[in-house]
Amino acid sequence: MHVIGKWMLAVAMVLVLAPASAQGRLQRSKLQQVQEAYAAAIRWGDFENAWQAVDPAYKAEHPMSELEFERYQQVQISGYRDVSTNGGPDGTVERAVELRVINKHTMAERTMRYRERWRWDPEAKRWWLVVGLPDLWNGE
Repeated sequence: MHVIGKWMLAVAMVLVLAPASAQGRLQRSKLQQVQEAYAAAIRWGDFENAWQAVDPAYKAEHPMSELEFERYQQVQISGYRDVSTNGGPDGTVERAVELRVINKHTMAERTMRYRERWRWDPEAKRWWLVVGLPDLWNGE
C-alpha cells in the first residue's frame, strides 16, 4: 500500500506540473514568434508594423506622430543581432540587441545597442514590448 501511495503522489505531481510546463513552453514559443516578427519588421524598416508589438499602455503614454514615423524613413537597418537574453525577476524578458543603422542621407553606418523588455499578458495571451521602438538617433 505504501508503494501505491507514493506512485499516486508522483502521478498527481506530474498532472499538476505538466500544465505549468506546457504553459511555459507555450509562452516561450510565443515570445520567440513575436520577437522574430518584431526583428523582421525592424530589419525591413517597417516601423509602423513593429509598433504593433508595443504594449498598449506604453502606446497610450507615448503616442507616435506621423512625423516621428517619417523620421524612421531616414534610416536603414543593415543589421539586427540578438546579443543576450535574460529573464527578469518580475517575469519580464530582457534582450540586448545590436543594431547597425545607416543614415540614408549621409550613407554613414554606425552600430548601437538597444535593450528590449518584453512582458507576458495573461489576458491577451501574448507578449508585449514595454520600452517602445529603438531611439535610433541617441541625441543626434
